[in-house]
Amino acid sequence: MAEHRAGTARAAAVAAQLQQEVSLLLELYKKKEDLHVDVSEVRLVSVPPPSSQLDSRDKLWRLHSALLQCRTLLERATTKEDEELGGREKGRYEKQREVVKNRLSLLLINTAELLKAADGAAILAPNLDDFEVERLSNLFELKLWIYRIYREVEHWTRTAVATLKELSSDTPKERKRITPATRSTRSTRR
Repeated sequence: MAEHRAGTARAAAVAAQLQQEVSLLLELYKKKEDLHVDVSEVRLVSVPPPSSQLDSRDKLWRLHSALLQCRTLLERATTKEDEELGGREKGRYEKQREVVKNRLSLLLINTAELLKAADGAAILAPNLDDFEVERLSNLFELKLWIYRIYREVEHWTRTAVATLKELSSDTPKERKRITPATRSTRSTRR
């Protein structure tokens, strides 16, 4: 149990760091591309909707699956961006993009370990072959698509932080320690 809590806490710390790094990446991208648009929040990642009925293993599976899809999208965005807009010297934005990709990969390793410890089945990489990259007709659409991917990574990173914090506190020992007085204090903090 202590190993599981430590692993969950470690994954939550990686997710929190990634959350900051993705926010910085979004700022750098918007500045680099001079984007001043608000893009609708259409989810690019496809996983079952959240439910209070899910057990810890199912929550981890859902999170890990979403993060795998985010990594696939991020890799595609990087490749397409380098093909269409590349040839430039590696600056702060490009370095930050690599930091985010590496941190996301580390978070995936951590969530895979947690899933394995929870007797979760291995997750196959998602098939996003028909994703909309082929339908992009101009440079502006490409820039918006990349921005939407970064926003999706940001969304799932926030979700990872919340889910992992919830899972780290959702242990049988913790449930036994909660008294009615503690429960009312907890509910007023939220």
